[in-house]
Amino acid sequence: MSNADDLEDSAAPLIEHLAELRNRLIHSAIAFIIGMIICFTVWNPIFNFLTEPLCSAMQARGQEDCGLILIKLQEGFFVAVSISLFGGLVLSFPYISYQLWRFVAPGLYKSEKGAFLPFMIASPFMFLLGSSFAFYVVMPLAFDFFLGFQQPGTVGDTAVSAAIDFQGSVQEYLRLTIKFIVAFGLCFQLPVLLTLMGKAGLVSSRGLGDVRKYAVVAILLLAALVTPPDVITQIILFIVVYGLYEISIQLVKRVEKKRDQKLREEGVLGEDESLMDIYDEFDDDEPQDPKA
Repeated sequence: MSNADDLEDSAAPLIEHLAELRNRLIHSAIAFIIGMIICFTVWNPIFNFLTEPLCSAMQARGQEDCGLILIKLQEGFFVAVSISLFGGLVLSFPYISYQLWRFVAPGLYKSEKGAFLPFMIASPFMFLLGSSFAFYVVMPLAFDFFLGFQQPGTVGDTAVSAAIDFQGSVQEYLRLTIKFIVAFGLCFQLPVLLTLMGKAGLVSSRGLGDVRKYAVVAILLLAALVTPPDVITQIILFIVVYGLYEISIQLVKRVEKKRDQKLREEGVLGEDESLMDIYDEFDDDEPQDPKA
């Protein structure tokens, strides 16, 4: 009977956690649907706001008409739906994060809550910062670069050239804009991610510095994959992400100093000792493979 009782006691908390998870997911889905409905009712102003970088770049080149075209009959509806989905996610993200925190927080110690909560706050802030950088800095430069391939048509006695005018698709422009915003928003999560991993002891500032050359190659590949095929945007993304990588190293180093200071106060480390030095000594004392 005792084994059966133990199984029932262990199953009960699991069922309670699953029920709570279901409620959190339902609340998050309702918030997302409400945000999507709100954005669907005002999708025209949102789209006008998203086309501002393109219109400004075209006006700077003397082109007053910055209208986009619908290639397919149903394209306008799908554009409204895409804006609603993206806007609904943005509006509901704080509430979804709150539901995630309410689900995870009861299983954390007080010290763990104090360590994890700042990262929950910093993550949306850094995403907003990266999205704003993409929208107000990168996109105008990229669109000006793309529009530079237009040419006026000429008909003369000796030469004839065809006009190249921009007539962009509404859906294609929206897809490109969202790609810019999401790509830079996610790349700006790098300091948050690496600092959190450093706090958990998964990475170290010394280790991040040692793999710096590999990080450069990875960032170059990332810039080539997530941005349109123009050199200007790729260079800007590389510079920004690499700068964030160096900032992350300094943040992880700061976390390590605070951890060492705490261990010294507890008497675990000596006055001049650090946890990384102990790890290095342990690695040096490991027996080497004679076949190596």
